[in-house]
Amino acid sequence: MKRNKLMILLGAGMLLVSSCGKEFLQKLPQGELSEPQVGNKDGVEGALMGAYSIMNGNVSGTWGNYASAPSQWVFGEMASDNAHKGSELTDQTPMNMIENFTSISTNDNLSTQWQVYFEGVLRCNNTLKLLANDQSGPKEISAERAKEIQGEAKMLRAHYYFYLWRVFRNVPIITEEIATAEEAAKIPNDKDVLPLIEEDLKFAVENLPTTKINDEFGRMDKNAAKAYLGKLYLYQKKYAQALTLFKEVMAGKDLVSMPYWNNFDVTKENGPEAVVVSKHAINSNGAADNSNVGDMLSGLYGTSPVGCCGFYQPTIDLVNAFQVDANGLPLSPSAYRAKPYLSDLQNPTASYVLDVSLKFDPRLDYTVGRRGVSYLDYGIMPGNAWIRDAKYAGPFVGIKTMIPQSQFATNAAPGENYLTGLDVNVIRLADVWLMAAECEVEAGNLAGALKLVNDVRKRAATLAPKKTGTGANAAAYNVKPYPAFANQDAARTAVRTERRLELALEGHRFFDLVRWGVAKSVLESYSAFEGQYLPSYKGLVFGAKSEYWPIPQVEIDRSNGVLKPN
Repeated sequence: MKRNKLMILLGAGMLLVSSCGKEFLQKLPQGELSEPQVGNKDGVEGALMGAYSIMNGNVSGTWGNYASAPSQWVFGEMASDNAHKGSELTDQTPMNMIENFTSISTNDNLSTQWQVYFEGVLRCNNTLKLLANDQSGPKEISAERAKEIQGEAKMLRAHYYFYLWRVFRNVPIITEEIATAEEAAKIPNDKDVLPLIEEDLKFAVENLPTTKINDEFGRMDKNAAKAYLGKLYLYQKKYAQALTLFKEVMAGKDLVSMPYWNNFDVTKENGPEAVVVSKHAINSNGAADNSNVGDMLSGLYGTSPVGCCGFYQPTIDLVNAFQVDANGLPLSPSAYRAKPYLSDLQNPTASYVLDVSLKFDPRLDYTVGRRGVSYLDYGIMPGNAWIRDAKYAGPFVGIKTMIPQSQFATNAAPGENYLTGLDVNVIRLADVWLMAAECEVEAGNLAGALKLVNDVRKRAATLAPKKTGTGANAAAYNVKPYPAFANQDAARTAVRTERRLELALEGHRFFDLVRWGVAKSVLESYSAFEGQYLPSYKGLVFGAKSEYWPIPQVEIDRSNGVLKPN
């Protein structure tokens, strides 16, 4: 059948409005709308599916979309004290500049983030334009469904702009009211995009249903919109407004009873903790365009069942942040850095013996793979055999982005086990719990914050201990509720620590440090510690503009100077 492609032109180039194949998006081959669909009901719905398809940070193909991953690991974790780029020093060197805050405007990770998420914005705008044409003409779409489509498209646009704002701050505001590419090209990046994001999210809150449309779990709904609007208010320090929304999202839900690991289990997706999710799938023909392509580099290296690629390694500092005292409470950075656990970094020989007497929060071994500890159904993590260069990026690997070997046949691309159908949580309920706790602290309600933080910790205490090769517990696991918060500062520290532990390697850490105003002190202190053991990370300097990144030079050039550099 003859097909054409509906295209929109902006500075980033020819951008496809497409549908895709991730589970509920099984409509048409990626990147195409059939000719009869462009101007009718199917065309609007197809354009909306194309807007959803950018949730996985991918336009087409599989390789090269790491910076635009929905997990935002490159900017949200690798730039923080939680993760290293991994692999080897000379591999993907532009990522080194992201990690050590020396990026220049020609860094390809910046242009990837910009182009992918602006394509998402454009697809949302196009959906809204097609919808407006239908509603002013044939009205094939009911008024009720039209409001839902507007809500979905505007919430997606808010999400894509929020991702752009966190990384670049100063971005051009392009809406469906911009008629031509020429007009769009004249829009500077000198206006604050947050009011548009707020407006879009408010519309979504007011017009999206409380249940998933068509029972399709990847869809946006009212709860997702409330959580996202609350998150936006939290970033703006509008704590009272944020807390009201968070409470509505949390109402009637029991976080403690929800299994923690279900959030990272490819067989247990679409559960009650999922709030905003990037849905992923391996297509029926084995193609992986709609898989979790953004996290593919985190695949384990060497003799591991995955075989590639050795990036995205947890830091020594993150691992030690899971140390606890005799009461099952977290140690301070100064305390855990005084006697750090280094795994086999200084003794990668056969004589290494895991110290199972160390006191750890059990979430450590559901977040990090370390030598001598069981890892999914892969067996015992052997150390350097799964790591490209431990002397460069450390002795640890991640777990949350991996799937069991037993799922390779159905949830991984054939012959490419690092490309999986594992979903990525953009916002999950524990995140909402802890954002609400943060609001309670700032409101002076320490008892309310204590209850929320302890809910998260009580659930962590139910995690089964990970085992060694002999069947022994791999650590002296212990995590207990806080008895009380002595004051507001203590409560604030506890909430921030809990966010790091619960949400480790889920894309939040760097942006949390920035919005708390502590990025410089935390990251420079971390660098001094980490650099003692991994010299490549010593001497980090967090400058005046390190809270965000340069505008891609290619976009400045294409705009003929309309876009101004950061």
